[in-house]
Amino acid sequence: MQVGVPKEIKNHEYRVALTPAGVHELVNRGHDVMIQASAGEGSGFSDQDYAQAGASIVQTAEEVWAKAELLVKVKEPIAKEYPLMRKGQLLFTYLHLAADKALTNGVVKTKSYGFAYETLESHGTLPLLVPMSEVAGRLAIEAAGEAMRRSKGGAGILLGGVPGVPAGRVTVLGGGVVGTHAARMAVGLGAEVTIVDRSIPRLRQLDELFNGRVRTRYSTLETIDHEISIADAVIGAVLIPGASAPKLVTREMLKRMKPGSVLVDVAIDQGGCFETSHATTHAEPTYVVDGIIHYCVANMPGAVPQTSAAALNNATLPYGLALASKGTAALDGSTETGRGLLAGLNVHYGKVTSQAVAESLGLDFVTPVSALAA
Repeated sequence: MQVGVPKEIKNHEYRVALTPAGVHELVNRGHDVMIQASAGEGSGFSDQDYAQAGASIVQTAEEVWAKAELLVKVKEPIAKEYPLMRKGQLLFTYLHLAADKALTNGVVKTKSYGFAYETLESHGTLPLLVPMSEVAGRLAIEAAGEAMRRSKGGAGILLGGVPGVPAGRVTVLGGGVVGTHAARMAVGLGAEVTIVDRSIPRLRQLDELFNGRVRTRYSTLETIDHEISIADAVIGAVLIPGASAPKLVTREMLKRMKPGSVLVDVAIDQGGCFETSHATTHAEPTYVVDGIIHYCVANMPGAVPQTSAAALNNATLPYGLALASKGTAALDGSTETGRGLLAGLNVHYGKVTSQAVAESLGLDFVTPVSALAA
């Protein structure tokens, strides 16, 4: 199969969907791989690295999109890329359709096949979301610490404090992968950390994991309201796979927060879990609402591309190899890889095949199995 990798064009997105090692694996299995010139430079890979791995280097994104049967990306297509999608093309990337009706309509209208990294499942987990969630969770604390500086408009609090001076307070909403890694970083800095989650078993696990170093609280409206009112930084780390993130913090609640405190919305790709959130970029990462600093960068791992591109490639490669070898025939419910890809199929030849996406956007839903059978 002809596999294509265009250069990412989202603001300050430096990751690349395939590393030279991934290219070598595909080429070794008889596939042809096209890489747009300079696509890997931001992640530390030169065109020569890709050529040595067996890829052909093409100059324009248009050529990659026009020839690729399997188009592999990191981030969802943006508006200027919608016309480049082709009927029957396999698109394998983070899609986050539930938060973007225009993108969803763009994929539907082209009758391409949209496979979303963030909904692909394996053994009850989201294996292609996990590595970037780990990166984003850790970066969230770095971002919060930076935004809390007085020179950046924050309250001027050091998260870890110093002897004789209280440490900063961090509230993490959500005890999943993002929340756990955010808490780990915050604890490492010496901050006072509270994790809020609605799963009692998960709260027990976190209590054991951190040996009592973090406070755990069951999630209720009252709990969230109280915890954000005493926090210096709040990390939004709540995920409903494939669906829009729930709005846990309303604008009214901002009035009870401390001036200069920081909200970091890691769920912004799925619409964000703060009512006042809207996506920002690495060029202008923050804005202020009612005296509260919001950090809502939609591609946080793009800031550390050498780490995140390698981690992403390690996770996506087995599924990319399956799609390249078998196309939609790889969606075989009798294998774990096939079941995973079936869960990752969000759009099939003009039909929305993710129930969460369909419900979030008010669109008709067709099961992946029914769509494939048709």
